[in-house]
Amino acid sequence: MIVIKTAREIDCMRQAGRVVAEVLEVLRENIVPGVTTLELDRLAERECAKRKARPAFKGYGGFPFTICASPNEKVVHGFPDSDPLREGDILSVDFGVVVDGYFGDAAITVPVGKIDGVRQRLIDVASRALHCGIERAVPGGRLSDVSHAVQAYVEAQGFSIVREFVGHGIGRQLHESPQLPNFGPPGQGPRLKAGMTLAIEPMINAGGPAVTILEDGWTAVTVDGLPSAHFEHTVAITERGVEILTQV
Repeated sequence: MIVIKTAREIDCMRQAGRVVAEVLEVLRENIVPGVTTLELDRLAERECAKRKARPAFKGYGGFPFTICASPNEKVVHGFPDSDPLREGDILSVDFGVVVDGYFGDAAITVPVGKIDGVRQRLIDVASRALHCGIERAVPGGRLSDVSHAVQAYVEAQGFSIVREFVGHGIGRQLHESPQLPNFGPPGQGPRLKAGMTLAIEPMINAGGPAVTILEDGWTAVTVDGLPSAHFEHTVAITERGVEILTQV
């Protein structure tokens, strides 16, 4: 069942989203050669505490960290570790919080120092693909209009869409109905209505779309070893259009 949020509930989610955006900006500033993702994880937890927010991922389904840290060929759900990031890496960070019982969730992919042209273009296309999807999240449309907009843009740029992981509804739960794939034909699925809140999150690969899960049971990596990028925003559909909740 898709939960339609009241104006008060969306305002609560707006507060959670603001915390997510602020903490991700702090992390972005600290993603430099030599830093470890474990240090970034601890930094995120401290920033949550400053803002009286609870990390959404830590303990969720047994996940042991505050952030998902996925460098290079890691697609999503990567475990932070003590290996220093190197010049030329890219790092995807997925992060969420709970504030007063409501969730916010977002992801960014960040260059580590100077990166090559392929990685930079991958990041740019993934970021733009997210906004292509957001632009279609309007009252009266269909859910798959969002999916199709992401796929059409990404594939036109020569990259591939990860199929195993999808966006989702969000609110009092981190994952609510509906599931929101990043691929598919337009004009299908539920009608979009004011009060829906969605986490839209394309994950795109420089090579093929296939992924596999590592022995930790969480970390997804590209089968061909080529890099992947991930962007996400929590949005609310309103009578006036779509509002991005996870931005400063």
